[in-house]
Amino acid sequence: MQGILVTTLLITVIGIIVGAGLVFASKKFYVPVDEREAEVRAVLPGNNCGACGYAGCDALAAAIAAGDAPVNACPVGGGPVAEKVGAIMGVEAEVGERNVAFVRCKGSCDVTKNQGNYVGIKDCRSAVLAGLSLTDCNFGCVGLGSCEQVCPEDAIHVINGVAVVNEGRCVSCGLCMKACPKGLIELKPISKKVAVQCRNQDRGPIVKQVCQAGCIGCTLCTRQCEFDAIHMNGNVAEIDYTKCTQCGKCAEKCPAKVITLPVKEA
Repeated sequence: MQGILVTTLLITVIGIIVGAGLVFASKKFYVPVDEREAEVRAVLPGNNCGACGYAGCDALAAAIAAGDAPVNACPVGGGPVAEKVGAIMGVEAEVGERNVAFVRCKGSCDVTKNQGNYVGIKDCRSAVLAGLSLTDCNFGCVGLGSCEQVCPEDAIHVINGVAVVNEGRCVSCGLCMKACPKGLIELKPISKKVAVQCRNQDRGPIVKQVCQAGCIGCTLCTRQCEFDAIHMNGNVAEIDYTKCTQCGKCAEKCPAKVITLPVKEA
């Protein structure tokens, strides 16, 4: 009986000492927490996608509260979240137009040829690392759906051999861009419907051999633009969205029909 009492007393004394030590340590090493950090974190979407450049929403909230990141740093939240964060931080948020992902490839199964029936892991990166080319075009969409697999909003799907974005669902997180081993996916302003759906850097005759919908580098589009908004990057045309007025003249003159036309208002 005496042994039990001694043991109980010893455990109690140790508990008191440890507790006192923890209290002392918490006060000694206390780091003040900016209340705004918690408030910012509460309005962030919580995707933890890393598209902002930080390791998740917690890290971004801390960076914003510390003044190391702008209030509009979350691409997923866009303008509405930026305005809320700006109100918390006491600054006016610069809210720009919403961006959406765009796949620069029009090489569906109808316009390019498959080199065989692929059986294996449905991962574009693995296929590219293994040196596999599933279509005749070495620059085109691999079509195994790595972008589709990482999208948290179900906004991109492989249709007829090529990835297609649902702009209504896209939150511009950029995960599909990182997943594409060919670098075919970019972000563009949602209002900019005129875009080049190709990144093939081969010369025209070679392009036509592998894809009926590839840019042949004819430069007709660059000669039509009155606003200096489209130029050749090597053998493929690229659009400067900051200059493009959506007139559609480049798309109308493109012989390969690889430039998307603007939506005409009724």
